[in-house]
Amino acid sequence: MKVLEKRNPIILIHGLWNNSSIFSSISSKLDDNGIEYFAPTLKHSYGMTSIIDLTNILNKLILEKYGLEKELDILGFSMGGIIGRYWLQKFNGYKRTRRFISIGSPHKGTFIAQLVPKFPFRGISEMKIKSKFLRELAKNDFLLDGIECINFFTYWDLMVFPSWWTNLNLGKKISVKVYKHRNLVRNNSVVDKIIGEIIK
Repeated sequence: MKVLEKRNPIILIHGLWNNSSIFSSISSKLDDNGIEYFAPTLKHSYGMTSIIDLTNILNKLILEKYGLEKELDILGFSMGGIIGRYWLQKFNGYKRTRRFISIGSPHKGTFIAQLVPKFPFRGISEMKIKSKFLRELAKNDFLLDGIECINFFTYWDLMVFPSWWTNLNLGKKISVKVYKHRNLVRNNSVVDKIIGEIIK
């Protein structure tokens, strides 16, 4: 096993309709490189649990494991990227985070969410285009200025549509050629690119 210089632990935040096992390919590579990670499973309740509530749960788990001051990196897939962004902004996570990697996350919303009623699917409705939740997040994106932000996306993403709305207005943008949303964290070549950014 190749062991790199000491790295920040990385928090892996999964998306809707999956759990921490979605990161099996990434976590295997992190193990190979001797990088610590924490991949909790959050109960989205099919999109009925709000992103705000999910982030509260995540924050408690992070505090239990790492306390208040340990420097971290954040990686979020799909809805997990929105949860990570909310944690950075609303829980002062930006003060202790070096890098934020967002993979296929609907930072500007997705047309798929437009089809879902607000009640009882609060979590999904927060990802509607121009939702109040996303507008409030956008107002505070200046808090991410001191963080290395990296956005992975594919133009063939049918879950986040249009696909370029996955990108934040800041940071590096990396387009990859995969044809399914979940392959953004499962395809071997994409995983290698993600790991490449982590170990830089």
